[in-house]
Amino acid sequence: MARRKLVYEGKAKILYEGPEPGTFVQYFKDDATAGNGAKKDVIEGKGVLNNRLSEFFMTGLANIGIPTHFIRRLNMREQLIRQVEIIPLEVIVRNFAAGSMAKRLGLEEGAPLPRPIVEFSYKDDKLGDPLVPEEYIIAFGWASQQDMDDIVSMALRVNDYLSGVMYGVGIKLVDFKIEIGRIWDNDFMRLVVADEISPDSCRLWDIESGQKLDKDVFRQDLGSLSDAYTEVARRLGVLPSNVTHRPKPTLIN
Repeated sequence: MARRKLVYEGKAKILYEGPEPGTFVQYFKDDATAGNGAKKDVIEGKGVLNNRLSEFFMTGLANIGIPTHFIRRLNMREQLIRQVEIIPLEVIVRNFAAGSMAKRLGLEEGAPLPRPIVEFSYKDDKLGDPLVPEEYIIAFGWASQQDMDDIVSMALRVNDYLSGVMYGVGIKLVDFKIEIGRIWDNDFMRLVVADEISPDSCRLWDIESGQKLDKDVFRQDLGSLSDAYTEVARRLGVLPSNVTHRPKPTLIN
């Protein structure tokens, strides 16, 4: 097999040159990081779970008319995606106070917000991904006003979808972050959901017990991250219902 060309390696994923022009192969690593890389570990099977869960969510979004970069899953750790021009922003949607918002505003963690709130952070690990207002985004040319209107609309639609799916399996969607990319077709540009959607990029709490089922388990040393992600996958039907935890999860094709 020919050696693939590495395009980019991040904290949780690797991008390789794809088999066709305009495509990448996205590989999900087992690495877990927190605090912009200050805390690190390798969680066996995490990449397998995130690959399958991201496929589940991206496919669901496409089915309701929200475009994504996802084409298809290739194997247990890899998926084929469209090459996109990433807008250098993390788009954060919050339904309940948690994390940095709770700390900034002195809110009780878990307090419901009056409505979903969309925030933006500038993607730069060295700067700590600082929050930025729309005025900065437009002034620095990262996105136009029309882009921002479309991004907010898309983010709220993603929130409606994810909230409903999670509620149906007894999970509260506290908040999540997505990335948005541009795909060009000659002179026509469209925005798509890119990167991944997984427990790495969401806060997920059990509705009844409040148990955390996301990366906060790793951040706060609350137990087994693999068990938490496996539970999310099991409830969503990505894993067989009788699975609790296996170091190398068996996934449904």
